[in-house]
Amino acid sequence: MRASKTPARKNKAQPEVIIFDVDGVLVDVRGSFHATVLETVRFFTKKRVTRAELHRWKNRSGFNDDWKLSTAWVQSLGGKFEFDEVKRKFVELYWGKNGKGNVAREKWLLPRAALRRLASRAELALFTGRVHAEADYTLDRCRVREFFHSIVTVEDVTRPKPDPEGLLKILRGRDPAKALYLGDNVDDAIASQAARISFLGILPRNSAARRARCALLTKHGAMAILGDVGELEAWLARP
Repeated sequence: MRASKTPARKNKAQPEVIIFDVDGVLVDVRGSFHATVLETVRFFTKKRVTRAELHRWKNRSGFNDDWKLSTAWVQSLGGKFEFDEVKRKFVELYWGKNGKGNVAREKWLLPRAALRRLASRAELALFTGRVHAEADYTLDRCRVREFFHSIVTVEDVTRPKPDPEGLLKILRGRDPAKALYLGDNVDDAIASQAARISFLGILPRNSAARRARCALLTKHGAMAILGDVGELEAWLARP
């Protein structure tokens, strides 16, 4: 599954397949993954790091993986720690004891009623940089697994985002013009563009994420930037 160099199509056909990223799209992870990155970097470097700096890292392609991002950030600040050690601390902070770590602060953003309506008009799927354990925990806790026909995690691909392998795996040879992908960072947009799937950015209004990435997602082919995933139905209804 190789990336196409042809840009994603800009037409607004009604999609037959709607693919969602998870973090920042369907789940508010500011208190979970984002907080864990900051806590991990502070633990290893003893330096004050900020959310503004985190968004600058997330503007860079190749840092969709928070374990990789945390390691690179620690090392950029002089920390002599390797990936496995940083990952272990990150996982400890994220899960905590008996699931009482930062993971407990996640918030599901799209109501079941809206998911049910969307699932009645299109096949729904997930393509996420999460591992299975992280995706399963959230889908089961929020009781939304039933709505998604396909779930592709980082463990299901040999080449993670920004490679389009996961998107192409969901399509299974179907016309990419009949699909839509929703994401919140540059690697989502690049993967969508490479797969020739139309892309919608999701960035909360008046947020640091929107200020940091709105222009970048547009540059990489986003048809529009919505304020939250709850606006999708209204956007699809527009001519």
